[in-house]
Amino acid sequence: MAVYIDSSDRLLHDQAQSLALTCPHCLVLAHITPLAVPPYAQLAAHRPRQVGIVYRCDNCNSPIFLRYNVREYGAHRVELSAQFTEIERPREKFTFTYLPESIETLFREALLCYSHGAFNAFTSMCRRTMQTAFELLGESGRLRLFDQLSELREMAQIDAASFALLKRVIFGSDADPALPALEDDQAGLLLEVTKDLLYQAYVRKGRLQQAMVVRRFFSDQAERGGSGGTAGTGAADAASSAAAPSVSARTRAPEDSHS
Repeated sequence: MAVYIDSSDRLLHDQAQSLALTCPHCLVLAHITPLAVPPYAQLAAHRPRQVGIVYRCDNCNSPIFLRYNVREYGAHRVELSAQFTEIERPREKFTFTYLPESIETLFREALLCYSHGAFNAFTSMCRRTMQTAFELLGESGRLRLFDQLSELREMAQIDAASFALLKRVIFGSDADPALPALEDDQAGLLLEVTKDLLYQAYVRKGRLQQAMVVRRFFSDQAERGGSGGTAGTGAADAASSAAAPSVSARTRAPEDSHS
């Protein structure tokens, strides 16, 4: 794949027509169009190792900043790497409703670190999140989550090296304070695994408990003959509210949803 800036200051990209990513502003997977390209003369004079280019999201028209590594300075063009770095990432989403407040606070910060590409901070916050979860769930809960991690390894076909890294980060202790430095793809794997473990430990359980309370309510109503109409709907809403954990009474940010 050829990506380069020619002597006429044009950005030429073999895959320009299909270049798309998830916009960090509108969160839509959309095609992006280059808006601002650094002049060839300036690049040739200063020869930076990296080049920044501003694109426009074709869905919401917001600016998107991408950074490319320079592969080669030629006589009439600057060749760029086909891979780029997103300066602004879309905010990650998760269903926080059923998480204990202490875990929610830590995991929100972890997601914020990931969205800003601060992978060392993200790794640290993931460990703190899971350590807090283990304290609340107890030793039996910790062992259960370890079994789920092993199941994820088989399900997602995670290689041995990556699994060892995940285990070290998630199940490590203060006795091993030196956390590994993660690459982009490794951080993405840690993100999805941590999401899944928290979902299994709290969200899935909370949703099932809420559904069972609501079903039990309707079953009791049917045995009593029911009242029907609007009153029945209001009672169902009350049952659903009663089934939700106390944590749900807190104010929720609009981005809360299961990804």
